[in-house]
Amino acid sequence: MIRPAPQPSTDPDARAQLPLGTQLFRFVVTGGVSAVVDYGLLVLGMALGLSHTVAKAISWVFGTLTAYAINSRWTFQSDGSRRKLVAVATLYVLTFALQVGTFALLYPPLADLWGVAVAQVVGFVIAQGLATTVNFIVQRIWIFSEPKPKPSAG
Repeated sequence: MIRPAPQPSTDPDARAQLPLGTQLFRFVVTGGVSAVVDYGLLVLGMALGLSHTVAKAISWVFGTLTAYAINSRWTFQSDGSRRKLVAVATLYVLTFALQVGTFALLYPPLADLWGVAVAQVVGFVIAQGLATTVNFIVQRIWIFSEPKPKPSAG
């Protein structure tokens, strides 16, 4: 007798988490796309006369929205929930402070030492790298992790 193929579950919490390597690859690709958005808006904002901190804050918001939109579906394969949305929003507020604060601290001495263009790149890469690392770890371990099966009574 031929049995029909098992149907995938429609329950978002029942899906298996992608392997770490796959998630990390997708997170890095998504981060690259988001970084282009973030960095492009940072440079544009500063060229339009915004201070480095205001320009970075604005660029971060749009880079982060890009990252969330792609990562929630593609990297972590989540259908989303109110709890996950609140958790990610909270994480992004914390990493916003981390990233913008890091850039604000690094940019002035780097600009004095190497000029605006180098300070933008170096400050951006360090702040982005720090925030990205924190974001991936927290999202993978706490926000988008699959629930552990409950032991059966018996």
